[in-house]
Amino acid sequence: MTTLILIRHAKSDWGDARLDDHDRPLNDRGLRDAPVLAQRLAATGVRPGVLLSSTALRARTTAEFFGAALGLTPQLRDELYGAPARTLRAAAAAAGTQAGAEGVVVVAHDPGMTVLADDLSGGGIGHMTTCAVATFRWDTDDWEVAAATDPASWDFDSPR
Repeated sequence: MTTLILIRHAKSDWGDARLDDHDRPLNDRGLRDAPVLAQRLAATGVRPGVLLSSTALRARTTAEFFGAALGLTPQLRDELYGAPARTLRAAAAAAGTQAGAEGVVVVAHDPGMTVLADDLSGGGIGHMTTCAVATFRWDTDDWEVAAATDPASWDFDSPR
């Protein structure tokens, strides 16, 4: 079984207008939501082998919470910052294939996360809120097949 877990970064802080978008930290809500959602995901028993994250501070921080809960070290990828859906899906498939991992987690940004999650869910996920977690499963061990077909099942969790 192949599993793709999409996580939109937790809520970020817009309080300092001098900060570059890439350097925005999580706000209090984001710091509260990320560990809760990370523990809920870990409690499902899912055990992905790879955790990819955008290099943006808010994504990296979110990924660190999920990595701690899942026993994974985030792999930072520049191409995930502001990436479109096709880039997110291709990065996950490439990482899963390269690592021989059945499961890959991607922590990144909208609009790419919402577009990909909504597409993979057949329109069932209208919007990936901050810190939302969408899990997709395919009845194959081949990432190339998973990258080219619809998942057999999916789940969605969010802080709201």
